[in-house]
This record gives sequence, structure tokens and C-alpha cells, in this order.
Amino acid sequence: MTATALVLAACAVTLSCTEAPGPVTTAAHLSDVPQPAIEWRPEVYAAPRAAIAPVIDGSLDDAAWQAAPWTADFVDIQGNSMPAPRHRTRARLTWNEEYLFIAASMEEPHVWGTLTERDAVIYHDNDFEVFIDPDADTHLYYELEINALDTVWDLMLIKPYRDGGPAIDAWDIQGLRTGVAVDGTLNDPEDEDRGWSVEIAIPWTVLEEAAGRPAPPVPGDRWRFNFSRVQWRSEIEDGRYVKRSDPETGEPLNEDNWVWSPQGLIAMHYPEMWGIVEFVESEPGEATSSLTESERALWALRQVYYRQRERVANGDSWAGTAAELGLASPSDGDLAWPPSVYLTPSGFEATLALGDGRIAHIAEDGRSWVTD
Repeated sequence: MTATALVLAACAVTLSCTEAPGPVTTAAHLSDVPQPAIEWRPEVYAAPRAAIAPVIDGSLDDAAWQAAPWTADFVDIQGNSMPAPRHRTRARLTWNEEYLFIAASMEEPHVWGTLTERDAVIYHDNDFEVFIDPDADTHLYYELEINALDTVWDLMLIKPYRDGGPAIDAWDIQGLRTGVAVDGTLNDPEDEDRGWSVEIAIPWTVLEEAAGRPAPPVPGDRWRFNFSRVQWRSEIEDGRYVKRSDPETGEPLNEDNWVWSPQGLIAMHYPEMWGIVEFVESEPGEATSSLTESERALWALRQVYYRQRERVANGDSWAGTAAELGLASPSDGDLAWPPSVYLTPSGFEATLALGDGRIAHIAEDGRSWVTD
């Protein structure tokens, strides 16, 4: 089934793609959306075009990877106020006309995995995860997880769970290629390993299908990405790895979540907090590190969304003006402020005018976009 057919089927089931038949000023079914507890400062990475495609075998010794810079070391998902990860994790990206290539290196003294069936819940093992939102609207985005056994779980999100979005497990990345290499021995507690590495190749034809923008991208295009590593605390019992348990409950201790661009809370499905990948022509490949006006405007509008969701969660109605929300002016003094806020049949919409004549938008379901 194509991505388009899956989206239509999901909309038919959830009614998430239709508007209410009449004016809606309350939304008691919506819950509050916790706000990230860190400053919004997404990581930015320059992904160079590969002269020669890497061999997808899990080994990162290809020339294409030597020409691609490492990301910053992963940090705790909540940000730098939390303890630093126990093991180092880094990623690289490159691309050509056919594929987006992703690589990751994970230091790990004990490499293990148990899940072998595709589309199992891979984060029940230690894993590496990829999130891609090509058009930065926080809707219709991709997730891919892989463990040390090279077992994958690929799915598409119509919208984040907080906004009522279903995850489509039936969606598969046609033509996906993956490889895992273990520097040590897999599932052998009798020795100490050095880590494991992952290579992923995703065809642009799949990414373009639901991206709403050209793929492969052209140099200068910027997509939203994040990478996550789930790490469980384990110990050795009877010659095998087991997850450490809470002595009081007997349940496994909570997993660690280490990410490239911190989220500010324990939740990956906040696409507005993901990092930015700028596609560039070749090495040295430097991305525009400063955030664009449209990126900053969409983040400013995200504050409208947070405040509106807080209101309806508390039993109030959607605000029809910016003044009702009591939002402070953003620190970016060049943004037009306040935003225009108005009620719609399904909830609300807020807009900001950009300096180049375009308009940034956000709606009650969290979708954000820019129009000419």
C-alpha cells in the first residue's frame, strides 16, 4: 500500500483529516501539551553529497563517511542539565541522487539484542532511531528504529501522538537497506565489546511520496531530523544479559534516551524540537548555522499552540485574539508581533507575516507551515 493510500485510510478511521461541521470553541478531548524545559536551539548539520555511495554493511570506513562530518555527541533527551550519557554516540549523513545515507557509531561494552521480527517494538532492545520531517510541519513524518541484530521497525506518523495522530505500522520503506557491524561479540557476556555501528540507505522515492517537497533535495534545502539511542541498563545473570529491575516493583528500570538535538522532555514526538539538516554540495559542507526567519517564526507560533492547548485542557475556550493568550514578544526582535489569531470551524489558526511576504501558520492540531 502506498503512503497516500495509508494516509487516506488512517484519516477515514480517525477522522483526523476532516474539520468539524460547525464552529468549535472548546476542545475538552484535548489534553495539555507539556512545554519543553530548555531553550529552543536545534542542532544544525551540513550533509554533503557523496561522490561514491557507501557500501551498506555497517562498517563506517567508506570514503563517503570520511568526507561527512560527525554530528555533535548525543546528550540526554532532556538536555545538558541531565547527566551526560555513559557511552558516546555520533551520527553522519550523506546523500546522492538515489538515497539518503545515515550512519551511527555507538560505544557499548556489552552489545546485545533479542528482537528478530520486523516491526517489533525495537526500543524494547537497545536501539538507534531516526526521525525525519521533510517539510517541518510536524505532521506526516517518518520513524525508523534498528537494533544490533539489524532488525528494523519503520513507521509513518500522520501527526504526533499528542495531537491524536496514529502511527502506521503497515507502512514499510520500500528499498530500505541497512547494515550493522559489531566491534566485539554480539550477545556474549564473557567478554567486553567496543560498540556497534549502523548504516542506513533510504530511497528518495519513498521520502518524496509523503514529503510534499522535491527529493532528492537541492543544496541549501533544510529538513528536520533527529536521532535517538535507547539504552537499557543491563546485567549478567546465568550467562546472559537481562535488564536491571527496580527492587521494589520488579519492573525494568527506565531506559536512557540519548539524542542528537535535545527535546527538553522525555518525548521524541515533538518534531519542533528536532535538529536541522542542510543538504550541501560537497566537503567541507558548512550549513547555515543561524536559524532562518521562517524557522524562528514557526517556533514563535508554537507558543500560541502550547498556550491554546493549555487553555482548553483547563476547560476554557480557544482564544480568538493574541491578547487573550498573554504571550511575551519573542526575543527575535525582527519578527512581526503579535501574531494574528482567529477561530476556525475546527479550532483556531495563528499567523505571522515574514519579511519576504510569505506567511507562517499554525493550527490547533499542531500543524505548522509557510505559504507564499
